[in-house]
Amino acid sequence: MGCLLVAHTFEELVEKQRAADQARARVKEMRDALGAPAHEPWTEAQTETYETAWRAWRDLSRDVQAAMGEYAKDEGLDRAEVVADVERATGDSSDPSGD
Repeated sequence: MGCLLVAHTFEELVEKQRAADQARARVKEMRDALGAPAHEPWTEAQTETYETAWRAWRDLSRDVQAAMGEYAKDEGLDRAEVVADVERATGDSSDPSGD
């Protein structure tokens, strides 16, 4: 099975980044609402919900990072410039680790 090449537009990168940002916000919201599991044990349902949200954020973040790299390469641009442009377009200047 071969590698599927997908062309990305800048607008697609912005939408992908917005989706990742929304997923990150959901994880942070849940962490803030539930507290640290070491202080207040979570139920199995809470743990599963949090882990699902975290995996969604991780996957969306990975996908947008890969897409930005592909876009930069295809367009002959510096990847850091593409990332900065996408962050400006989404209004996001936060730490990419989500902390």
